[in-house]
Amino acid sequence: MRKFLLGVAFCLAASGNLQAQSIETATVSEAITYTEPIAEKAKLRKPDRPEAEAVQQDAYIPPDAKTRQKRYLNSLFGPVTLAKTVATAGWGTWRNSPEEWGDNWEGFGRRVASNLGKNVIKQTTTYGLDEVLKVDSRFYRSRKRDIGSRIKNAVISPVTARNREGERVIGIPRIAGTYAAGIVAAEAWYPDRYDWKDGVKSGTMSLGFQAAFNLIKEFVWKK
Repeated sequence: MRKFLLGVAFCLAASGNLQAQSIETATVSEAITYTEPIAEKAKLRKPDRPEAEAVQQDAYIPPDAKTRQKRYLNSLFGPVTLAKTVATAGWGTWRNSPEEWGDNWEGFGRRVASNLGKNVIKQTTTYGLDEVLKVDSRFYRSRKRDIGSRIKNAVISPVTARNREGERVIGIPRIAGTYAAGIVAAEAWYPDRYDWKDGVKSGTMSLGFQAAFNLIKEFVWKK
């Protein structure tokens, strides 16, 4: 009888041990089954921090030499440049400024030639200093889409530039080119009553007009 009871106890113990091992194995298997999809989802998950995503979107790639040369030539004789030149000359003719040039077709032609000359000085100076200082003075629309950031980007772009790492720096090339164009024009071919002070004034107004044009490119013209 004692041997029989010992045998039953042994069988029960063995059965319990097998059940415990089975439960443990099932638990481990389920953990692996549910862990793998979670791990895969974690790999595909986007960055939780908006800052990290913004950094990825704001990646700046500096243009190569060929692209920079193409942009320079386009800034001299591109369709947008010619349209601005003609429109500005028309505005000056309508206002008859300078009045010594007249408000006729001859005066309009002189203003077109003057604007072309000023633009050549501005763009050539800007391009040359960009190459020397290794910066990029081109306007880029804001990556941030809120109104405040876009207005700020448009307003400060005429006086800033990007270095090769994409960081904003003082835009010496564009500032120098803009003021050089105004001063040279005032001293070289404008009527005698104009001098370098008028050139400085013209350069300042030009930077302001550029900021206004940048606002149009930020909010209206998407090309």
